[in-house]
Amino acid sequence: MPRTARGAVTLAEEGPRSPGRRRLGVVLVLALVGVVGVAGYAGVGYLRALATPEECAVTAAGSTFQWAPDQASNAAAITAIALKRDLPPRAATIAIATAMQESKVRNITYGDRDSLGLFQQRPSQGWGTPEQILNPEYSTNKFYDALVKVEGYTTMEITDAAQEVQRSAAGKAYAQHEAQARVTASALSGQTHAGVVCVLEPPQSPGDPQAVASLVEQDFGVTAEVVGDTVALRTDDEDLAWAVGSWGVARATDTGAVRVVVGDREWRRSMDDSAREWSTVDSPADAPAVTIHLT
Repeated sequence: MPRTARGAVTLAEEGPRSPGRRRLGVVLVLALVGVVGVAGYAGVGYLRALATPEECAVTAAGSTFQWAPDQASNAAAITAIALKRDLPPRAATIAIATAMQESKVRNITYGDRDSLGLFQQRPSQGWGTPEQILNPEYSTNKFYDALVKVEGYTTMEITDAAQEVQRSAAGKAYAQHEAQARVTASALSGQTHAGVVCVLEPPQSPGDPQAVASLVEQDFGVTAEVVGDTVALRTDDEDLAWAVGSWGVARATDTGAVRVVVGDREWRRSMDDSAREWSTVDSPADAPAVTIHLT
């Protein structure tokens, strides 16, 4: 047999294949291609699933920012409480920017020394007990209690207003979050309509409509009615309707909401791109301004 300089047998030395051997080789190759194809397809699907985590997005004035669902939920509560207190949207912007710097808008149970919660408030500094501070409604109201005492906060630089409340060692750090906080407050306060969307897995269990109605009242100070598995709000204030509707989307991981309707627009919970926008629907003239559907 011909050999290479090192004595290894070359491929040419295998000699001509019989037709049967060629057919068998083709079948094996096709089988392998099929297996790799199926595995590849499954792998692509798996990678796509990994690449599409649950997330929320807020859009206003041509800018879009992403939030994790728990962050969006906390930002929605912060904004709703500002509306409940009849504070200007700037107050919500300051509060969100502060929470972004202090906790990444997460209700954390740790921090510098005894700092806790969304705003890293310290029991030792008179902000409340640990249990109170870890209640987002309480901690947000305490932040606003301090903010409204800051003279001229509505016209101050956002980072300066936040620093007046927080007295942080890194007082200028709040400025880096201003753009995202502004867009988030605009979308969640209803100033920007249809500005909040979330891509979410189906809820693990059906939501409790009575609990959701109570949460609407807690956050906004308005009364919602329960109709079967739906929570409804009637109002002539279009911005309020969009604030509650946007809240319904942003807090869907907490409430189990699967569909939110505001006027003739709806958001449906899903993990595909349909959940990234509000679609147009037919809405009866006597329909409530907002409905949050739990099934």
